[in-house]
Amino acid sequence: MTKTAFSYWNRRIAPVFDIAQRLRVVEIDSGRVIGETEETLTGDLPVQKAQYLTESGISTLVCGAISTQLSEVMVAYGIRVIPFVAGDLGDVIAAWCNGGLDSRNFDMPGCSEGNHVSGKARQAT
Repeated sequence: MTKTAFSYWNRRIAPVFDIAQRLRVVEIDSGRVIGETEETLTGDLPVQKAQYLTESGISTLVCGAISTQLSEVMVAYGIRVIPFVAGDLGDVIAAWCNGGLDSRNFDMPGCSEGNHVSGKARQAT
């Protein structure tokens, strides 16, 4: 079983994780959603955000844009970051569960595999 957090705003992946406040946390077992919760992300400092995710048992974060500093802190806390994702929250969660998040359909506009790490990170799923 794994816990994945999806930062969102207005039923879509939040465009910038650094200022995001809402998370949909999805527990997945063998490709099936076995639990979902809505959470408010607390803390303003990168280390506070990383601690919150770690203490919540979250192993992966799917988000839109994220600053290098915050991404590095998340990784240092053992959280896998899947950045530069865009789209309807439900569609992104379904694609994640089915192993299809590596589709170009979920790339943030202006972001391609050549200028960010998401292509490689998504393929490692």
